[in-house]
Amino acid sequence: MNANLRIEVSSRFELSCRTPESERFFHMQLLVDYLPILIFFGAYFYEGIYFATALLMAVMPVVLALQWMMTRKLNKIYAASTLLVLVLGGATLLLRNPQFLYWKPTVLNWVIALVFLGSQYIGAKPIVQRMLESAAQLEANQWRRLNTIWVMFFAIVGGLNLYVAYTFSEPTWVKFKLFGMLGITIVFIVIQTIWLTASMSGAAVSEDDEET
Repeated sequence: MNANLRIEVSSRFELSCRTPESERFFHMQLLVDYLPILIFFGAYFYEGIYFATALLMAVMPVVLALQWMMTRKLNKIYAASTLLVLVLGGATLLLRNPQFLYWKPTVLNWVIALVFLGSQYIGAKPIVQRMLESAAQLEANQWRRLNTIWVMFFAIVGGLNLYVAYTFSEPTWVKFKLFGMLGITIVFIVIQTIWLTASMSGAAVSEDDEET
């Protein structure tokens, strides 16, 4: 993926370090993450890119409002995504050019990457540490390394979105938005979980050795 200096990240990333508290909200957050893209996917293959774009522009603000009413928290990432959909989707409909919408995932991912990168130099802790330190105990250099991994992840996903959009057909790009990005995210979650487990296990062994 929730207050003050913590950046809202989507629940797909929080899956890798769920706590009992986040477990209660996981399925609702997952629905919030993927309901709009599922609707967009179905609308696209029913009536085309412009109909799907208009429907997405209508659905995302409603889902954002419903999420706020249920949690009384504003998901900043989702709010930024909604704003981008309204702006770039509006340009797509107005100019009848879907390339504006192609850029939405890239702009969002690259902005997040810049925010995460900036947190390594501004503030006491990297954003990923503020998010996950209640679920994982790491050294300061390990938190910085993990934060850098997230920066790379967001940057690569943003670039990959443009590659698919401008190299393959429009239907392929739409499928990539749903299935491709989900698959990449799952792989990232698995790798991150393995790395976190190994890092914490190594730290625990070191502490035991010091005590003996």
